Amino acid sequence: MKYTVITGASSGIGYETALAFASRGKNLIIVARRLDKLEELKSKIQGINSDLDVVILTSDLSVTDQAYTLYNDLKEYQIETWINNAGLGESSFVVDQNLDKVEAMLRVNIETLTILSTLYAHDHADIEGTQLINVSSALGYAVAVSSVTYSATKYYVSAFTEGLAKELELKGAKLKAKVLAPAITETEFAKKSIDAEEFDFKANMPKYHTAKQMAGFMVDLYDSNEVVGIVDQNYNFNLRQSIYPIISEF
Repeated sequence: MKYTVITGASSGIGYETALAFASRGKNLIIVARRLDKLEELKSKIQGINSDLDVVILTSDLSVTDQAYTLYNDLKEYQIETWINNAGLGESSFVVDQNLDKVEAMLRVNIETLTILSTLYAHDHADIEGTQLINVSSALGYAVAVSSVTYSATKYYVSAFTEGLAKELELKGAKLKAKVLAPAITETEFAKKSIDAEEFDFKANMPKYHTAKQMAGFMVDLYDSNEVVGIVDQNYNFNLRQSIYPIISEF
């Protein structure tokens, strides 16, 4: 039995991606900190297709050791797709940043993503039909004032994943690595990044996508042979090959 793993599945893009993959008949392993939200998602998925197996795992991926624990707990499963969607944000000028929050963001966006990507690539490089999809951001290709550190973490995600995709290609691996780069999306992410109780997208954002729309783009990327799925400045979604220049020393 094959599974799709989705981290950060308790809300937003991860939540909607789980529903989208369930609609494709995919068994799921959904990961997040909030058990109640995962149980709610599992119930909704089983309403879509009661034959699907849905495994719930709680994990705080801001704790680096829990990334290793998560991966080791899943070794008994046949995982055809791993989606690193979990991420944290920080919206403030660098001189005003909360360093506790920044440290957690660095661990989730960079350390944990790298650990899980590396472990999955090591074990699945030669398995037909496998995919690794890392969620970056349009700010992984442009710097936004007041979100400089967040943007830098997503530059890392984009460069790391594009580079991994090229290395896998050069080795003739069967695993495909891809990067999804959303722009502003209607999720809990915005209010958490500014430490607000609520955030009104309609009042504050001239353009944005819903989490369900982004999940649709995720599926488009999954179905494609391209490396990058990115939302451009006009909020159009584009599938393309690597954006960063690649220097091969292979």
